[in-house]
Amino acid sequence: MGNLLYLVAVILIIAWAVGFVGYSAGGLIHILLVIAVISVLFQLISGRKIA
Repeated sequence: MGNLLYLVAVILIIAWAVGFVGYSAGGLIHILLVIAVISVLFQLISGRKIA
């Protein structure tokens, strides 16, 4: 499960970078990026290994 969250976070960061450059879905991508960062931080704080 942790590996899946890490993969989703990486995909969302890439999508955010593309959206930031292209301004195609800026608001939605930023919200998804915040959710991805929060989920990764929660994994790190809870002490579970990501990979």
